[in-house]
Amino acid sequence: MKRMFVLIFASLLFPFLVVSCGNQERDSSRVPEQKVGVYVTLKTTLGDIRIRLYDQTPYHRDNFIRLAKEGFYNGVLFHRVIKDFMIQTGDPNSKNARKGERLGNGGPGYTLPAEIRKGLFHKRGAVAAARLGDTQNPEKASSGSQFYIVQGRKYTDPELDEVEKHVNSLTRNAVYYYFIKKITEKEKSKGKKPDMEWIRQEAMIEASDSISKIPEFHFTPEEREVYKTIGGAPFLDNNYTVFGEVVDGMDVVDSIAAVPVDPYDRPLKDIRIIQVIVEK
Repeated sequence: MKRMFVLIFASLLFPFLVVSCGNQERDSSRVPEQKVGVYVTLKTTLGDIRIRLYDQTPYHRDNFIRLAKEGFYNGVLFHRVIKDFMIQTGDPNSKNARKGERLGNGGPGYTLPAEIRKGLFHKRGAVAAARLGDTQNPEKASSGSQFYIVQGRKYTDPELDEVEKHVNSLTRNAVYYYFIKKITEKEKSKGKKPDMEWIRQEAMIEASDSISKIPEFHFTPEEREVYKTIGGAPFLDNNYTVFGEVVDGMDVVDSIAAVPVDPYDRPLKDIRIIQVIVEK
């Protein structure tokens, strides 16, 4: 059965899914040596998007560079587009996809460990990795290839207050799911059939102590100002790895985000990455 990288938002503030899929195992050994100050350009059928890859997220930076140099992204579609939210790409299965085919299950066959860093947030133009949802992936490991670029919108202070509550709730849930996964795997290793009701109770007990020690998430004054004046997707913060930002070509991102889409948010007319150029 295929597993799906899913981001679920609760309430009217969070009506969307960011989706990437695939049977992928973590393999950090595939990440080559680190490089410094790398910029890349996505040459798309609607124009160029120039991106700076962050040095603070070396696994994601170097993995992206390697895939780009191998031509992995050449021909992939922007397979999921949601106006005022984000545009998503990186599924190799999209290269020869039939019209109307639902996409998002492809990848290179591995995941990357999360590199969620303070100060790297989902402002307009942020580039971040898609991933499996917390129930399957409480460690927040990233897809090895699928990523999204935030278009976003502007938020008010009351909305940002609600987002903080939402992000803190997601963090608590992730801890709970981590213990469910850990206890379930332990029971299976003993040859026992998992009793899910008992496992849920044990997970709640074990998670409570860990949750009490986690500091609450709050936006910095600087982040609030950015979300109020420039915009972004703040409800993704602290849950997905942001590993770069658009430095030129946001008009192209806006153009892609504005195209008509089908019920699965796939553009009706294919929009492709022609090539990713790594600057030297």
